[in-house]
Amino acid sequence: MVTTLRTLRLQHFRSYGDNSFELGGGVNIIVGPNASGKTNILEAVLVVACGGSYRARDAELMQYGASWTRLDAQTDEGVRIVKMQLASPGKVLKSFEIDGQRLTRLLQPRTIPVVLFEPNHLLLLHGSPDMRRSFVDDLLEQAVPGFGSIRKHYRRVLAHRNALLKRQPRDLADQLFVWNLRLSELGGKIVKERQQLVMQFAEQMTDLYTALAGKPHAVTLEYVAQFSGQDYETALLRKLESSTDVDMQRGFTAYGPHRDDLAVAIDGHAAVESASRGETRTLVLALKVLELQLLERIRGSRPLLLLDDVFSELDVQRRQALTRFVADHQTLVTTTDADVVAHHFADSTIIRLPDTTDVPDPDRT
Repeated sequence: MVTTLRTLRLQHFRSYGDNSFELGGGVNIIVGPNASGKTNILEAVLVVACGGSYRARDAELMQYGASWTRLDAQTDEGVRIVKMQLASPGKVLKSFEIDGQRLTRLLQPRTIPVVLFEPNHLLLLHGSPDMRRSFVDDLLEQAVPGFGSIRKHYRRVLAHRNALLKRQPRDLADQLFVWNLRLSELGGKIVKERQQLVMQFAEQMTDLYTALAGKPHAVTLEYVAQFSGQDYETALLRKLESSTDVDMQRGFTAYGPHRDDLAVAIDGHAAVESASRGETRTLVLALKVLELQLLERIRGSRPLLLLDDVFSELDVQRRQALTRFVADHQTLVTTTDADVVAHHFADSTIIRLPDTTDVPDPDRT
């Protein structure tokens, strides 16, 4: 099954007052100078498809000075509408309409699978562990029903526990016990899903990396948890109970899935320490291809592919490799130079944007 986006209308969204775009079912190349609103279009697609942005809160998506925002998308399956209303400074009421049915939340079964590849992802291996955790968790939200809710609840419980550690009330131990139980329960569920996903990727990574690099290499992926063994939940609960004094001194929770990591190695050497620029880009490209394939397999639908100015960051070999994998997907590519992208595709739709540098907007491209 394929969900194809046919038209997109943006009203009071970021730098757009009221603009409409027609999209082709294949590769769509969005061309324009820096700050012309290219990334904003990709962001609008994400909001329509998945319910939210990857880089901003809802209030920041509204055009400067506007009190409401609306996105309309026509797909080959029907109409999708997103409405945002400014209720108070910084607070936005958001609703969705899918084929006439109004929803207050866009749960996973009603989303359209999307894979985003943007320049910051090229920092995935050498960036902070939080980037790698977010990569895994963002993918799990699209792949596993209910994971988004588990993730959200874990963050809330963690915030409550950290607040208690900083306040240190007289009955701290009694209050912490309840939060420790809940944190370990949710943490165990998160780690189980993360481990299963990383295991799936690890089984395919060597063959895929070798195909992309053009020569054989052994690549390993490993989920690095603070506790070994099967019963993460029990181990975490024990550690939370035994580390109360240390956590009080620090003022935060030092144990849990929010401290875990993903380790990548090439030919036995840690990628974060030894991977060259080219190897790093090939590894990240391989992870994105695996993300694309996983979502298609699990969701039974080809994901939309959003490429935010990444062609300029890849050499010719990796551009060609990426081109092979996007051939059967509806793709939106942003670029300042259409020639860099267009000659890789036999047929594409070109969307040219004017220079809008005078419009207040935080769009980086």
